[in-house]
Amino acid sequence: MLQITFWQRVTIFGLVALGLIFALPNAFYNRVEVHNDALLAVEAGQSPDELTEQLSGWPGFLPSGLVNLGLDLRGGAHLLAEVQLEQVYISRMDSLWPSVRDALRDVRDSAGTVRRVDAPDGELRVRISQPAGMDQALVAVRALSQPLTTLTGVGQSTLDVTSTDDIITIQLSEAEQLATNDRTMAQSLEIIRRRVDEAGTREPTIQRQGDDRILIQVPGIGSATELKELIGTTAQLSFNAVVGRTSDADDPPGARNFVAPSVDEDGVYYILQKTPVVTGEELTDAQPAFDRNGRPAVSFRFNPTGARQFGDYTAENIGSPFAIVLDSEVISAPVIQAHIPGGSGIITGSFSVEESTHLAVLLRAGALPAEVTYLEERTIGPELGQDSIDAGSIAATVAFIAVLVFMVLSYGTFGIFANIALIINVGLIFGLLSMIGATLTLPGIAGIVLTIGMAVDANVLVFERIREELKTAKGPSRAIQLGYEKALSAIIDANITTFLTALILYVMGSGPVRGFAITLGLGIVTSVFTAIYVTRLLIVIWFDRRRPKTIEV
Repeated sequence: MLQITFWQRVTIFGLVALGLIFALPNAFYNRVEVHNDALLAVEAGQSPDELTEQLSGWPGFLPSGLVNLGLDLRGGAHLLAEVQLEQVYISRMDSLWPSVRDALRDVRDSAGTVRRVDAPDGELRVRISQPAGMDQALVAVRALSQPLTTLTGVGQSTLDVTSTDDIITIQLSEAEQLATNDRTMAQSLEIIRRRVDEAGTREPTIQRQGDDRILIQVPGIGSATELKELIGTTAQLSFNAVVGRTSDADDPPGARNFVAPSVDEDGVYYILQKTPVVTGEELTDAQPAFDRNGRPAVSFRFNPTGARQFGDYTAENIGSPFAIVLDSEVISAPVIQAHIPGGSGIITGSFSVEESTHLAVLLRAGALPAEVTYLEERTIGPELGQDSIDAGSIAATVAFIAVLVFMVLSYGTFGIFANIALIINVGLIFGLLSMIGATLTLPGIAGIVLTIGMAVDANVLVFERIREELKTAKGPSRAIQLGYEKALSAIIDANITTFLTALILYVMGSGPVRGFAITLGLGIVTSVFTAIYVTRLLIVIWFDRRRPKTIEV
């Protein structure tokens, strides 16, 4: 007999209602989007009274999650960036020089005096005055090398140290270069992702391509230039010792020094040591603040390593100026009045409140470890995205109508039940996409179109099986029951294999392929649910009311 208990019916209806409620905001996309943007503005500190109209555009008791539209549907910016990995090698060698100098001072009796000499990028070359002590010098420098901990670098060390006459040459080992490349790319990906997210954009696609390239796609942003300005703001912060001041930018700074302009003082340039005391990499936090005079500023805090270095330097250089350098410009050059322990301080300058907030965001995101150059840039206008939406909508509508007509012509009343389940199925797909915050792309629409065609497959199997059972079974009720029971294994087998295919596409693919896999996988889940439970419940409700002696499928 056909029996579905009361609680089973409540559960089925409840799940359908829940899915459709979560899908509902997508029917009022623009209104809900304005409402969500207003909520974010309120969370950021803006007064709700200024946003009353936007907030009232959507009831607060209803879900407000939307299916995010991808770059090909909404328009936005596309960049292909190349990371200059060689810059990291140069920076590593610069930061290694103080340690090498201190190590060679310990063997001064045998190696003599030490002086750094010019070297190709990525190398550190040191001349000792007593070549006879070269062996002891090499031992001291090689002690700075550390064993590699990566799987591909087991048994190797981080530095290659060689000598020629009175010159010691130091560079990263090949295995360390590979490990450094991986770390640099991972750091660049994370920093770019954090910057784009802090800027308030929706669902960016940021992926590594090849050894040194990053694909960046941000839907909804105005132009590629705007995106480049955001990502290209490196916010490289450093604290450098001040050698002197000058009014001529062309004055020779001397060996291992450089000239940086002052932001606050027109025509004033500072001569600074190239090797910084502390860099922005040691920062753990940066927040907008105000100085003692109530002017906008940025407070910062170092990690333990940076705090120790900063504290030691301030203790040894009381009365001397030091420069706070942001992107090769001196934003402040205070005189050290006392020892600054604890690793915290404040950056003052001619900031507005917005500038101090923006600087804090960039410092929190961190400095890009190396410069990025842009090999490809595109701006996809919203008109092109709308064309894609229209084309996808037409395809989905044609497929939808064709399936509805086919099911009615083929199975009559049962076909109508299958069509109702199909409409519910599409709503459930959008409900699930909204719940997980997925991004819908043009391939994702293709996945939905494919799901529409596959959604009725389970019903076709059931209805055909019922036709067969009507020839032998005792009564229509028994035929319907046997039709569902005997078609269940075929339905599960067919959908499991397709779901595994979608899973493989999601794991192995990226970007548009994943979008297709997500909609296909979710469509399979909702299709099985609507075919086995929703359609069956509709048939049972109809059969209980009509009690037909015979049925025709």
